[in-house]
Amino acid sequence: MGIRTLLAMLVVALVVIGALATQESYKVFMPGLLQGAVLTIEIAILGSLLAIVMGVLAALARMYGPAPLRWLATVYVEIFRGTSALVQLFWLFFVLPQFGVTLNAFLVAVLALGLNVGAYGSEVVRGAIQSVARGQWEACTALNMSRPQMLRRIILPQAFVAMIPPWGNLFIELLKSTALVSLITLSDLAFKAQQMNQNTFKTIPIFTLVLLMYLAMSLVVTIGMRLLERRASLGLARGKAA
Repeated sequence: MGIRTLLAMLVVALVVIGALATQESYKVFMPGLLQGAVLTIEIAILGSLLAIVMGVLAALARMYGPAPLRWLATVYVEIFRGTSALVQLFWLFFVLPQFGVTLNAFLVAVLALGLNVGAYGSEVVRGAIQSVARGQWEACTALNMSRPQMLRRIILPQAFVAMIPPWGNLFIELLKSTALVSLITLSDLAFKAQQMNQNTFKTIPIFTLVLLMYLAMSLVVTIGMRLLERRASLGLARGKAA
């Protein structure tokens, strides 16, 4: 799907949200839902940043680190890929205090979602690095580059382009997973919607707005990643031409 189509979908979603927000049966819910959406966006952004850091570090540790680091990275990836994000949230929020470690709900949400997506992201990074043509590695060796120089100057810039689409999918999954944080007392978009629905029983207007708001946020992520992919591809093409 092209960027123009995605932009058109985003505009339509925003126009529909704006139109519904002017109607009596809908506008009463908008302030609360917007407040919840802000928290959802904050968790998604911070969780995504953590996921990127952990994904890159785990991938590099598993591929090039010493044995203890490889072992730690593998344990991290397998635990967070092999267990439910909901269980991870509950474990950090309800179980850690039993060991004397108490974290606030917002920090737990960022950590759990970021670490969860970062585990999947490490495989994306590892696969992208391994997809770089063998000739590039051999050329770096012929130029007597050290491994850090090889990765920084040649391999990672090429692998970065291949990482962007799957990372975009992971960011959207993280965004949708933020709905889980309502179960650890955070008033995100999903929590606000549930609360309003329980108080008013206006299911259709509430969840129609929530659906459109999640769609709009997902489209923003998708468009941003498509633009980033296009720019990175052009930059890589210029580099090869030079």
